[in-house]
Amino acid sequence: MQTLQLILDGLMRRYRERVPDVDKVISAMIAEGIIRHGNEIENDHIAFRTMGVPNLGIQSLERIFLHHGYTRRDYYHFAEKKLNAYWYAPPDPALPRIFISELRVGDLSERVQQIIHSYTNEVTADPVLSLDLDSASAVDEFLHSGLWRLPSLEDFRALAAESEYASWAIYNRYYLNHFTISVHNLPEGYNDIGRFNAFLEKHGLVLNDSGGKYKESPDGLLLQSSTVAGMIDAEFANGETARIAGSYVEFAERRVLPAFAHLSTSEIQRVHRREGFEAANANRIFESTYSSQTNKH
Repeated sequence: MQTLQLILDGLMRRYRERVPDVDKVISAMIAEGIIRHGNEIENDHIAFRTMGVPNLGIQSLERIFLHHGYTRRDYYHFAEKKLNAYWYAPPDPALPRIFISELRVGDLSERVQQIIHSYTNEVTADPVLSLDLDSASAVDEFLHSGLWRLPSLEDFRALAAESEYASWAIYNRYYLNHFTISVHNLPEGYNDIGRFNAFLEKHGLVLNDSGGKYKESPDGLLLQSSTVAGMIDAEFANGETARIAGSYVEFAERRVLPAFAHLSTSEIQRVHRREGFEAANANRIFESTYSSQTNKH
C-alpha cells in the first residue's frame, strides 16, 4: 500500500505543477473556510487517457493498478468519441477510484490512423511488462516520460481536426487528465454540486458547460462538473510552440442510495453512496479539454 500511495502522490504532485486551477480551487476553499488544508479533500477519482493500439491502451496501463490491488469494474463505450473505458475500485476506500479510457484508433480515418501509428509504432513491446511495479520511483518516472517522439505541430493539428482526444493523448501521454474533489464530503452549504459550482465561479473558475454546468445521472445520484482545461505552452518537434489544452479539475457529488436514506450523516460512508460512473456524464466531461470549451478562457 505504501508503494501505491507514493505512485499516487507522484501523480498528484506533477499534476498540481501543470494545472494552476488545482491550487486556485484549494486556495479558494481555504480562504472561504471550507477546509483548513488541501489534504482534507477526498479524491473521488483520477483519470488517464490512452491509445488503443498494440502494446498500449487499457490492457497495458491497467497492469500497474491491478498489481497494486485495484479491481476492474464496469465497461463503458463512447460511440461518438470513439472511446472505450473501464473504472477500477481501489483496495482501500481512502484511495481514489481510477478511470482509464482508450481511443479506438481503428475507428478513425485512414489518415489519422497513419499519423497515430507513426508515433505509437515506436513502442514495440508492452512497456509495463518490463517495469518494476514494486518500485514507486520507476512507475512514477514511466507515467511522466515520453513513450514516443515529440509530435510535430502539424500532426497535432491534423489529429485535433478529427479527434481532440487523440491530439491530447499524443502530446500529453499518461499525464493525469484530472483529479476529482468529492463535493458530498464538504461542509454543509458546499456539499451539493450546484452551490459548489456557484462558489467556484465566484472565484473566477471557468466551468465546462457542455450538457449544463453539472451533469446528472438518470437516477439523480451522481452529479459531476469540471473546470475547463487551462492552456499550456507546449513545445513541439522542430522547436515549434503552441498553446494547447492541459488538464483540468473535476467535482463529483455522490448521493446516498435510497436503501441507506435512514442513516444519519455521521454514519454515512463511501459504501452507502452511488458507486461507479455514468457514460452520459463522462461523455460531456471529456470535452473539458476540447476547443469548444477551452476557447471560453
